[in-house]
Amino acid sequence: MSLNCAGPSSQLTTVDRHRPTIQELMHRVNSVIEIELQVIARQMSRNNVDILLGSARFIDTHTVAISCDSTDRQVTADFILIASGSSPAAPPIDNDHEVIFTSDDIMQIPKLPVSLAIIGGGVIGIEYASMFAELGVKVTLIDRNQRPLEFCDIEIIDELLHQLRQKRVNFRFGESVKNIHRIEGKQSVAIELDSGKHVEVDAVLFSIGRIGATGQLAIDKAGISADARGRLKVNENYQTTTPNIYAAGDVIGFPALASTSSEQGKLAACAMFGVVAAPTPAGLPYGIYSIPEISLVGATEQELTASKVPYEIGVARYAEIARGNILNDSSGFFKMIFHSETRKLLGVHCIGTQATELIHIGQAVLTLGGGLDYFLETVFNYPTLAECYKVAAYNAANKLRKN
Repeated sequence: MSLNCAGPSSQLTTVDRHRPTIQELMHRVNSVIEIELQVIARQMSRNNVDILLGSARFIDTHTVAISCDSTDRQVTADFILIASGSSPAAPPIDNDHEVIFTSDDIMQIPKLPVSLAIIGGGVIGIEYASMFAELGVKVTLIDRNQRPLEFCDIEIIDELLHQLRQKRVNFRFGESVKNIHRIEGKQSVAIELDSGKHVEVDAVLFSIGRIGATGQLAIDKAGISADARGRLKVNENYQTTTPNIYAAGDVIGFPALASTSSEQGKLAACAMFGVVAAPTPAGLPYGIYSIPEISLVGATEQELTASKVPYEIGVARYAEIARGNILNDSSGFFKMIFHSETRKLLGVHCIGTQATELIHIGQAVLTLGGGLDYFLETVFNYPTLAECYKVAAYNAANKLRKN
């Protein structure tokens, strides 16, 4: 029997992928949200937690009024936790809802635009830029900073920008918007930058940060005040300036992630009732759901350099990992950072398929104080992306041995 095996240079026939409409996307989004709400409701019911629907505002430090369908109900409690989240900062211009959007209303557009300008290169701006680019929209991202996501590893962000540029995303870094106006007689917008450059697009997404959702809570009645961006100040136990009122999540600011917010809420509840709980660990993971995903835990190279901590890095590329090739992701990049002398793990950084899942192995080792030897001695399933840990560990060990 003979096999006709195509070599590496063989050209595969490509088939255009179906690009979903905005309606198809939102149908999927809404179905997932509905399932999540049902799961939460069942969990609350099993634990004897009552859910009162409505808009809440403080009457005093122990009383909240809940408005729903033109009726008010007052509830008193020994302790109150504020977890009201955040909302997008309003665009600094008159919001023309046909062509100018925030991250909360962009998905209400009737159809995908041909071109889109995103103002703001934070996490949300980057996530939307990659998502719309994946859908075939020509995206221009404008940000006053020279680099986006400055808290991330530089190499990881360089790889992200490279991949987004391949998807026709145009970056205007170090630029500020001077003026925006709708073009007369056209369903498009003209953007003038301070540098004198002009950008014309079908729609604009403002992603210029988020405001703590405290404006409707009447927090002054509880003796609490918010900063200029609506955020509440808390201590290490998530307690506000009013002792029986706590706050957690987006409303207290960075990192404003679902995972960290949940942990903050748990620790606040424990503090309320005197339950002993370990403090938030230093090894909190961060996940950025761009395409491709980015995830990190621990220190970056730039932080360690600034702190004069000696370190060595080990890297692995998805192109070298069997599972990476199975997933057709040859551009994924994985990095571990180890202390040069103690060999302890200091940080893990990844961009690629399932990065937000892969990071948790590193998180566990980092939190438990493990290091290079653990990865050299541990066997990982084959084929899995977890093999990146082994490959990167060998890479770091070889560098340390040479040094």
